[in-house]
Amino acid sequence: MSAAFRKAAKARQRPHRERAQPAARTKLGLLEKKKDYRLRARDYHKKQNALRALQKKALDKNPDEFYFKMIRSEVKDGVHVIKQPKDEITPEQMKLMRTQDIKYVEMKRVAEAKKIERLKGELHLLDAAGSAAGRHLFFVDTEREAREFDIAAHLDTVPELVDRVYNRPTIATLQREAVKGPTDPVLLKKLAQQRKNQYDLLRQRIEREKAMFVISQKIQTRKDLLDKTHKVKVKKETTNGPAIYKFKFQRKR
Repeated sequence: MSAAFRKAAKARQRPHRERAQPAARTKLGLLEKKKDYRLRARDYHKKQNALRALQKKALDKNPDEFYFKMIRSEVKDGVHVIKQPKDEITPEQMKLMRTQDIKYVEMKRVAEAKKIERLKGELHLLDAAGSAAGRHLFFVDTEREAREFDIAAHLDTVPELVDRVYNRPTIATLQREAVKGPTDPVLLKKLAQQRKNQYDLLRQRIEREKAMFVISQKIQTRKDLLDKTHKVKVKKETTNGPAIYKFKFQRKR
């Protein structure tokens, strides 16, 4: 074959072009290359073989076969989930557990109450609610008396001791004896801060004791609900108190 013939044959050959993509498949993206078809074909045949194997396994399975996972699993959102077995507890056992819980909470509440009483004994000027002493109010008849009101003269003491709510001696007492207790302003400020911290601690313990009392009431209510007597809810449970139920009267033998 001469060189001229080969040159003429090469000129007659059409240039290779990629085949056009059908308009119906434009939404699937650009046409893949030839090697991508081979990869997709292998993946397709692999999945078909897996499906045929599963179908054969299902046909060979005994329809009367039983295993416990059939009743211990359920499908949630297309996924098999194993059911957790529930603890078998009798009502008597539940009541005993509630009783033990109540005893434990009551023990902690009584211990907290004893700490509150001990802390109250260490503090002065403590009212029944467990907070610091309130304001001292003076009543006058006219606005002029209010403007000219002298607290030191009314309390019969010196102006330096007016701010003290405790150990405030009168002028007659000061003439007989000296002031008892610390008088240094720095030391007085330190003692006032310590007293404030003690009051804060006392308030926290009182709130904790109240919370434990509410918890014990809620546990007792749940224990009473275990009885199989007719009951009607009167009030819903809140953060500060248990739910209130009205039980049907039942005569005890």
